[in-house]
Amino acid sequence: MTTTSITNVTFVELEESPSLRAALLALNNDHAVELSWADDAKLRNLVAIAFLAERAGFADALLIAFDQDAHYDSPNFLWFRSRYARFVYVDRVVTAPQARGRGLASTLYGRLIEQAIAANHERIVCEVNVDPPNPGSQALHRSLGFVPVGDARLPTGKTVIYLELKLPFRNQK
Repeated sequence: MTTTSITNVTFVELEESPSLRAALLALNNDHAVELSWADDAKLRNLVAIAFLAERAGFADALLIAFDQDAHYDSPNFLWFRSRYARFVYVDRVVTAPQARGRGLASTLYGRLIEQAIAANHERIVCEVNVDPPNPGSQALHRSLGFVPVGDARLPTGKTVIYLELKLPFRNQK
């Protein structure tokens, strides 16, 4: 694994650090085909409504996830909302090319899984591009135990596969 620090990303932090905001926007938008393009306002909004938003290093990797109650109109998020009562949806997870192979995405996912279990969520869900292909993300999610639960061709022309990771039940004491 890695010794890179993992830090929460907050709306306040984005407001107070233009350099961090610019670095995270660049990380996202360098991978807009796999994620979706974001401007400054969208990034701030995503972080503000997130169940969990974390980064590795300054901007080596980023994960943003929502729970089922988020006010979010992504067709992928809405697909899951129409099928599941409780879930955590990974809207984006991305690692900078120079930081790949260090386990950063797996570390971010590990922290998300811990938080989702602590909040008594039943599953973590996401979509991964099939066309255009995203073999790195497909391999990551497969290695974490995600399984296919559906697919869609989006208005953008992308084809995605919907994935789910069922979580163990946390005992209430």
